[in-house]
Amino acid sequence: MDGNGRYAKKSGLSDRTKGHEAGAKCVRAITTHCAKIGIETLTLYAFSTENWKRPKSEVNFLMNMLDRYLKNELETLQKNNIRFFAIGDLGKLPNNLQKRISDTIDQTANNGAMTQILALNYGAKDEIIRAVKKIMPNEITEESVQNALDTAEFASVDMLIRTGGEQRLSNFLLWQAAYAELFFTQTLWPEFSANELDQMIAEFERRERRFGGV
Repeated sequence: MDGNGRYAKKSGLSDRTKGHEAGAKCVRAITTHCAKIGIETLTLYAFSTENWKRPKSEVNFLMNMLDRYLKNELETLQKNNIRFFAIGDLGKLPNNLQKRISDTIDQTANNGAMTQILALNYGAKDEIIRAVKKIMPNEITEESVQNALDTAEFASVDMLIRTGGEQRLSNFLLWQAAYAELFFTQTLWPEFSANELDQMIAEFERRERRFGGV
């Protein structure tokens, strides 16, 4: 979900935090749309292991905003029958946010229309290292790594979308996206719409996926 800061600058907002707030509204809109059209799992890259390098004031704002988001969006999740889940090294997040995450997971556990996953303090390299440490000293195989990942219970990624114009994965779901169809758009995340998503899904359905075969 790239482009919140640039959206704030482009829109003449007072600071980058206003862009993050606009991005949170887009999360709600895209999540509810995905649930309505039958998407099974939506994973959103909310805070990476590298994002701790940002100014402390911005990091603190993001932590507080994530806590508020989960508190405010619980009703939306319940109303739309959406299960919430989180991946990443959650133990390094503030205690109040860890509790909010745990409570939201528990309260939405029986919802079945879709699962919304937030990647929080997440980095794919870190995830794979943590997975290997779980497995050792047992044999490391593709199956054992798959089962030790944060996303063990979920299917591999079909579509991976990056907004904001950059064309790289930035340490996101590297294992799970091995055969994902990649989509890049110049649209900044707060301006990303359900209509643009639907156009990407239509393009995805036209693509032939061979998974290394012929």
